[in-house]
Amino acid sequence: MSSEVAVVAVSDNDNRAKESVLDSKPKFDSKMMADSKEFNVQKLVDMFTKLNPLAKEFFPSSYNNKINDLFAPSKDSGNDNFSNNRRRRSIYTQGRRRFNGKASRAQREDSVRRTVYVSDIDQQVTEERLAGLFSGCGQVIDCRICGDPHSVLRFAFVEFSDEQGARAALNLGGSMLGYYPVKVLPSKTAILPVNPTFLPRSEDEREMCSRTVYCTNIDKKIPQAEVKNFFEGTCGEVTRLRLLGDEIHSTCIAFVEFAMAESAIIALSCSGMHLGTQPIRISPSKTPVRPRVTRPITNN
Repeated sequence: MSSEVAVVAVSDNDNRAKESVLDSKPKFDSKMMADSKEFNVQKLVDMFTKLNPLAKEFFPSSYNNKINDLFAPSKDSGNDNFSNNRRRRSIYTQGRRRFNGKASRAQREDSVRRTVYVSDIDQQVTEERLAGLFSGCGQVIDCRICGDPHSVLRFAFVEFSDEQGARAALNLGGSMLGYYPVKVLPSKTAILPVNPTFLPRSEDEREMCSRTVYCTNIDKKIPQAEVKNFFEGTCGEVTRLRLLGDEIHSTCIAFVEFAMAESAIIALSCSGMHLGTQPIRISPSKTPVRPRVTRPITNN
């Protein structure tokens, strides 16, 4: 046998061997393939139905705080009413805030129209006496005398119950009150109301107010003892002093109560004097300096 015949015989034998191997493998028809796929899909469905999609192991640590937002109902899932209610509440709140702002602004403007500004007030003139001067113009509902750091005289704001009273008060400009004629002009500001809980509650507290002055623009570096020494050396004995300050304002305020009402009147003339680096402003106090209430210490 020639070599070419031998090669053909070997090749033929190899082909038969391959066919034999292929014939030995199981053959899957289309029905068997479909059954197999259906089995695998059903198995996967059974596995996934037993899983908890909210379990933390399905989310990275960075998403722990976002799980609730991730699974929160959206507008498309029936949340329209909730969103609409929130929108209505937001619009209502904004409208009410704007209304309250407009109302308070209107009240301030009305108060300004009912108020006059009085200047060149003698140091000896009290708020009661000033209010008595304007009582013939209408009902006076508030009177506030303030110290002027730029003058030995003082200024005041007088508020009436209506605009007619304020207009009539302008005619009293030039009236003698004490040793000086007062000037009366329309006010540009309203009187800041005093917290009613701070006002005098009895005759004794009203008497305390007559001996008390309200001092502002006090240098923060001045200690309380130095403030007391300043008023005692200039005006008279100080029986009680309350120095108040905070982190917001650059200066302090003080309520100074004297032993004698005459000392409080003298203190009013100190407005404009320097206490430290600042010129102080002094006005009659509308509130008494009440003693501090010490709470008893309880042992738990």
